[in-house]
Amino acid sequence: MSLTPTKMRSIIEGLLYLTGEEGLLLDQIAKVFPDAPEPSIREILEKMKRDYEENEASGLMIVEIAGGWRLVTKPFMATYAEQFAAIPKMTPLSQASLETVAIIAYRQPISRMEIEEVRGVKSEKALHTLMAKGLIKEVGRAEGIGRPILYGITPVFLDYFGLRSLEDLPPLSEAVKDPGERPDEVDLLYNRYKETVKEWSDDNAEQATGEAK
Repeated sequence: MSLTPTKMRSIIEGLLYLTGEEGLLLDQIAKVFPDAPEPSIREILEKMKRDYEENEASGLMIVEIAGGWRLVTKPFMATYAEQFAAIPKMTPLSQASLETVAIIAYRQPISRMEIEEVRGVKSEKALHTLMAKGLIKEVGRAEGIGRPILYGITPVFLDYFGLRSLEDLPPLSEAVKDPGERPDEVDLLYNRYKETVKEWSDDNAEQATGEAK
């Protein structure tokens, strides 16, 4: 059964997306459509190229380089791509960072000294990491000597842990724990964190499966 030009166009678009920077030669595309003459395929490619160039709502375009065809971003995207590349990526949190952000989430606003009293160890590095990732922010100053900085969580924290609001945080147990035990909020947020990581893994696996098809 012969394919319509519209269907061929959608297939070519998908193939160009899959091949990325490598692109496709005209004869490679022709092998996908053995019943279509190369001039017809080139005509479709030229039409796609013009349509992408004229479509101001798209940040993509099709270019022909050394006989190969590629789907690339338009020149104006360069500035925004650089800005995006500078955004801290949501990489997994270390145990220290997870403990610190859990304490902040449940006890904000809270100072570094108070965090360290709960954790029993220094937390300066963890705080710097969380600030760099945009998960926490300075929310004010405490009263008293030195007026220490107070920390709180950000909307990025909610998105990172898949929460709509702070009300979605797992409720703390009313049971009083021994001072030497790890704070209850750390275990609660860690469980939520594991769920989020699993969701990331499932999404990435699903995306990879879709790309492989």
